[in-house]
Amino acid sequence: MLKPAVVIDSGSRFTRGGFAGQEQPQCVLRTVLGHLCSAGCPWDSRQQCPATESPPCWAAAPRRCPLQYGLVEDWDAMRTLWSHLFCCCLRASPEEHPVLLAESPSCPASDRAKAAEVLFESFGVPALHVANTGLLSLCAHGRVTGLAVEAGAAVSHVTSVCGGQTLRQGTRCLGVAGDHLSGHLHQLLLQSPAEPAALQALTKKALTQLKERCCYVSLDYEGELREKGSHHPASFQTPDGRWITLGKERFCCPEPLFRPELLQHSCPGLHQLAAQSLQTLPKHARRHVLGNIVLSGGSSMFPGFPERMCLELNLLFQGAGVHIEVLANPGRATAAWAGGSMAASLTSFQHTWMTKGEYQEHGAEYVHAKFQ
Repeated sequence: MLKPAVVIDSGSRFTRGGFAGQEQPQCVLRTVLGHLCSAGCPWDSRQQCPATESPPCWAAAPRRCPLQYGLVEDWDAMRTLWSHLFCCCLRASPEEHPVLLAESPSCPASDRAKAAEVLFESFGVPALHVANTGLLSLCAHGRVTGLAVEAGAAVSHVTSVCGGQTLRQGTRCLGVAGDHLSGHLHQLLLQSPAEPAALQALTKKALTQLKERCCYVSLDYEGELREKGSHHPASFQTPDGRWITLGKERFCCPEPLFRPELLQHSCPGLHQLAAQSLQTLPKHARRHVLGNIVLSGGSSMFPGFPERMCLELNLLFQGAGVHIEVLANPGRATAAWAGGSMAASLTSFQHTWMTKGEYQEHGAEYVHAKFQ
């Protein structure tokens, strides 16, 4: 009898892994390869290897990023990362566990087939299921029909789903996400009267912490810009003990999610892409989907983000005779993984696996027929 499925969600910045039925990922790794852990797997040197009680053996190795903007750029590195996940983090034999793999909504068909080839050939997994992160985010909210608005680290997506089927024509992508917002915040701080020495102490990690702890989405961006006293400052201590005070930077930082033009992007904002996706749905399905709009991804965690998304969508659909509600689970930063864990643990899900026998009979391209 097969053991519980392993659920893997590899994003451009973090890879989450664990077993079906768990509420949280068992391990979260940076999707970066760097040094050698004592088990011999290249991994990011800033993390403790779960397979040992001591820090890793540091060996010279070039840093490699397998994923860029949700797309696999280096399959050898991806294979090594997954090997480390199985061996050192989960301590699981891949031959004994089915694998549910979350894929980006913008993942090309060639990547999906290649992932199947790697997992069946290199790891010998007994069965595989590939699922869109938008669908999995909805599953985490107990839904199989709705609209998933995902704001991650490298890219943001909007995905429409009906009856568990992802509607490709309703998928939209925004090239503004967490990494871009961190860079935007840094530029805003450089323009502020903050002490230069304090800004120099802001490492990439500290800048991300500053963004997550101090920034928020405004419900009235233009109004807050005009009225200087309407926003409260916030202070942040840098790693070397200096202090940085944020004013308007707090709400200006995440605004490009709704106004990409602030970063010289000519595309619509995330709320407008959501409206476009909704318009692609058949009229009989649209009203039901309007009541099932879910948020996911780390960049959706800004205070005020759910309220702003709800406000903007209701303005766009004003006069349509509907009131839109946006669902924002407190654990939505890892919603795609949680949805995969939930789905893969269901008895009704077990007939959906692509087995090793089917792979051997039909080849890797069978994933396209198996998972629409």
